[in-house]
Amino acid sequence: MTVTYSSKVANATFFSFHRLLLRWRGSIYKLLYREFALFVLLYTVLSLVYRFALTDDQKRLFEKLSMYCDRYAEQIPVTFVLGFYVTLVVNRWWNQFVNLPWPDRLMLTAPASCVQGKDEYGRLLRRTLVRYVNLTSLLIFRSVSTAVCKRFPTMDHVVEAGESRRDCVSSFPPLANKNFKQAD
Repeated sequence: MTVTYSSKVANATFFSFHRLLLRWRGSIYKLLYREFALFVLLYTVLSLVYRFALTDDQKRLFEKLSMYCDRYAEQIPVTFVLGFYVTLVVNRWWNQFVNLPWPDRLMLTAPASCVQGKDEYGRLLRRTLVRYVNLTSLLIFRSVSTAVCKRFPTMDHVVEAGESRRDCVSSFPPLANKNFKQAD
């Protein structure tokens, strides 16, 4: 289950950010606490066995074994593994960027094949299509981005900014999302 804290992060200040780190639902702590507890338990057991149960010869043998394991752990460098991780993160970001709806990409292909002519009617139709595509992009970005939702909290703000007309907004059904506020 994905738990989103984007609204909390957007409103966090420098001094209140530590409270976000201490949230339990969906946190990294909840994900890793079992493995961390097992690691601490095993480390404590090994440390106690090394300090109190082993003789001097056994301690030297244990140290040789740990140096042997350390030598083979260095064969896979951490930078090599981190390179794969960074590649994965950058590829995910790039895929999100490429999949953003770009109005100009749509408007370069759709009107060329659908709307013919250089007369006044064709120009007005293309202009109306561009306006609707921009409004659609705005509504999509409003549902995803906190900054856009703050800039356009209601459809009246969209009209005031000149992104839509009053008669177009009145034809929309009421939006049932908690992020979209309807003006009375």
